[in-house]
Amino acid sequence: MQSVTLSLYRFDTVAARLWAFGQMATARFALKRRPEIGFFKLCGSGTGEGFTPIPNTAVYAILATWPDADTARRVMAEARVFRGYAAWAAETCTLFMTSHSARGEWSGQSPFEVAEGPIEGPIAALTRATLRPAIALRFWNRVPDISEVIGADPNVLFKIGVGEVPLLHQVTFSIWPDTQTMANFARKDGPHARAIRAVREERWFSEELYARFSVDSVTGTWEGKAPLDTTKKA
Repeated sequence: MQSVTLSLYRFDTVAARLWAFGQMATARFALKRRPEIGFFKLCGSGTGEGFTPIPNTAVYAILATWPDADTARRVMAEARVFRGYAAWAAETCTLFMTSHSARGEWSGQSPFEVAEGPIEGPIAALTRATLRPAIALRFWNRVPDISEVIGADPNVLFKIGVGEVPLLHQVTFSIWPDTQTMANFARKDGPHARAIRAVREERWFSEELYARFSVDSVTGTWEGKAPLDTTKKA
């Protein structure tokens, strides 16, 4: 079954951050040469928890799809591009996931193969959108309120915002204890619900994708701890 990985890297020194920034232009060629990798994206992050248009030069991410989790682990251990990220980074974390629902497209593709059956245990939610330039300012004006609400919710286990292009491409990723908890947050009236209504009514996005995943395992740490204590660690 297809495995989806989200690898996060934190770079502390100026030299490491310059190296990571350069990889946004060059690492794609090394990744394309690995036949085991299907869909992949190199992403930067925003300041704070990533939900801002101001770039965070310390945090980068690689999202990729693989034939299975064992293949993903093998390639990450042996491929020079992944070893380079790990060597330069002060902290790394990779989440191994299986998609259980996906709708929409990312760069004109439907990258995630959907597994049958409900998600048991923690659920990861990924939203990726391409903003229409004319509404970018309105979108980013709403983001601080949405981020504050998510951050204040005691149920969210992990959250980060990343993206391919500052201002216009945004990926939000969060992990919740279970499907019901995530659904309760999404339906609750507030900045998030109002933003969702505006997205639909005003057609903010020129392309969007929504996916839900089970979290199969986690390696490494983020901010000094494992993102989940409730999942099986690899």
